[in-house]
Amino acid sequence: MNDLIISGGTLVDPIDNYFGPGAVVVSQGKFAEIIKDKKQPKGNIDASGMIICPGLVDMHVHLREPGYEYKETIQSGALAAAAGGFTSIACMPNTEPALDNQEQIRFVLEKAKAAAVHVYPVGALTKGRQGKELAEMADMREAGAVAFSDDGTGVQNGNMMRRSLEYCRMLDVAVLSHCQYDDLADGGVMNESYYSTSLGLRGATRIAEELMIARDLMLAQYTNSKIHIQHVTSIGGIELIRNAKRQGIKVTAETCPHYLVFSDDCLKTYDTNLKVNPPIRGKKDMAALKKALASGIIDVIATDHAPHAWEEKALEFDYAPSGLIGLETALAVVATELVHKNVLDWLSLIKLMTLNPAQILNIPAGRFENNLPADITLIDPELEWTFAETDIKSLSKNSPFVGWKFKGRVTKTIVSGKTVFEL
Repeated sequence: MNDLIISGGTLVDPIDNYFGPGAVVVSQGKFAEIIKDKKQPKGNIDASGMIICPGLVDMHVHLREPGYEYKETIQSGALAAAAGGFTSIACMPNTEPALDNQEQIRFVLEKAKAAAVHVYPVGALTKGRQGKELAEMADMREAGAVAFSDDGTGVQNGNMMRRSLEYCRMLDVAVLSHCQYDDLADGGVMNESYYSTSLGLRGATRIAEELMIARDLMLAQYTNSKIHIQHVTSIGGIELIRNAKRQGIKVTAETCPHYLVFSDDCLKTYDTNLKVNPPIRGKKDMAALKKALASGIIDVIATDHAPHAWEEKALEFDYAPSGLIGLETALAVVATELVHKNVLDWLSLIKLMTLNPAQILNIPAGRFENNLPADITLIDPELEWTFAETDIKSLSKNSPFVGWKFKGRVTKTIVSGKTVFEL
């Protein structure tokens, strides 16, 4: 007996590049049948006017647990993810203590059993994320880590990065690289530009990011390893990745919604919710990122969801921590700014937020396939709405999108056949 039949909507299947009428049949929490036809069985969920797509996947999330539960927990972050249409999220290791051993990986997975969505831990490359000694990656992989990263900081030592890549090649997992040389960034709090000078804020040069991207691409080529470049922000970074792909280097890359809609001139308000790392760049970079998504140079849209408490973000710009929350607004931002402005079509956007990140992490998500967990997101592509602070499920409220008007909204999120969010 089928538990669920979702019909009447537009089915988006990124693995077959299908965008058309269809239905999804779910039995015992798993996909039982995918129907790509106008002729459909009568469903118990009517998706008329909706997009039916695989559950969204975010491969770059900070859940803050253990250590910073006042900012976010695994449970609260999962609720925020569900509200944004995400059914699978990968959490970064910059917790306290860091996710740098199998006990910490098991801790996250045990906590995640009660979460609204699937949570996949990313282990640290180095012990304590200090960049000095390799972490026990084989043990963490066995415990359930899906990738490795020192995200929050870049691996400053080139030989340590080389060894990390070699180790991860043996484990057949990707290294997720936060690319920034700290000495070149020089404590900058925004992009180095005319605006950093006029605002009296220390600038961080784009070379700090681009030079490490170049290094990591060369090391990935030398070691024949998989490298994923996180939160790409600049024209120079895009060009390096474009050339690496042409050479056959095993590279993938992501950018984030905030880099697609904000430029450094927006910091004239000194809004600390726009203080992120790496920083928001210029308008030409923003335009180049959109083109890179459309051309396939950048493979993934991830949120880099980074919760911080109100009192932390209330500090002066120089002293406030970097980061913003993005799980609940990501789909709405890119639908409004990319799809409805004809930068991407819905099929391309869904692929960037489902199939591509799932394949990079090698997790059972991001696609319709019989016997996989029935993770589904329903989207009303025409719904116009205003994001309010009362919509936020995250424990932290550091969003620059409060008060924004959007077109396109997640209306239902289903995880393993069960509804975890509904408007």
